[in-house]
Amino acid sequence: MKNGAKGWIALSMAALLFVLPACGTKAGNTNTGAAGNAAAPKTEEKVLRIGATGQSYPFAYKEGDKLQGFDVEAVETIASKLGYKVEWQLTEFSGLMAQLETGKLDTVSNQVAVTEERKQKFDFSKTYAYAGSQIVVKKDNNSINSVKDLKGKTVAGVLGSNHIKNLEKQDPNKEIKIKTYETQEGTLNDVALGRVDAYVNSRTVLLAQIKKTGLPLKLAGEPFVYEEVAFPFAKDEKHQKIREEFNKEIDALLKDGTLKKLSEKYFNDDITVKKTN
Repeated sequence: MKNGAKGWIALSMAALLFVLPACGTKAGNTNTGAAGNAAAPKTEEKVLRIGATGQSYPFAYKEGDKLQGFDVEAVETIASKLGYKVEWQLTEFSGLMAQLETGKLDTVSNQVAVTEERKQKFDFSKTYAYAGSQIVVKKDNNSINSVKDLKGKTVAGVLGSNHIKNLEKQDPNKEIKIKTYETQEGTLNDVALGRVDAYVNSRTVLLAQIKKTGLPLKLAGEPFVYEEVAFPFAKDEKHQKIREEFNKEIDALLKDGTLKKLSEKYFNDDITVKKTN
């Protein structure tokens, strides 16, 4: 019995020694996997640095601490669908374009018109809206009805705005005096107070601003230029990829009517469709 018992014990110990390493290996693999998962590098958050003035009603403006507007909602919708987080950077318009040029911004979402001059520096996305350069005057002003009536007059405009350049192209003999402002608020008030004769901006912006402020202003004639509005990007490989991603989403949002709905929300009009002069 003793010999039998010893043999049985020896056999059991041998079996146990065989099983333990196997269990240890299995547990070790599980632990290694867990440790590997914990140590694995986290996926970096995709961030877009986007510029706006925060003072361009109704495109990109602040009410309290909230940034909102047509361009704000449009670009945030695109970014969300592409998995990007938006980091907004606000400054005056001329500063936005300078920051984009120096690489401090990925793009600008503030009614940036596509021009030949800008195309020399930036690559643009597909068009997502159209802007018409328009003159606005004091409500009792009946002498200015078109650009032709601006000779010898003082016209206000936002510094860096393409609408000023459009007006200058209509004035080859430099007969219009242009006064630039940092923001839109000052221009509107100065027209209403008679300090300047007129103000040039986008037709849709002016209609929305007149309605919001209640200032005694009116549009003078029809837009003298219509332009495409798009997102500008640096001419490099990184931003070429982002621009292509934006193009696909712009196509989708135009097709499903999302951009049209956003436009009608802010303008009671569809500015995503090209209109003729």
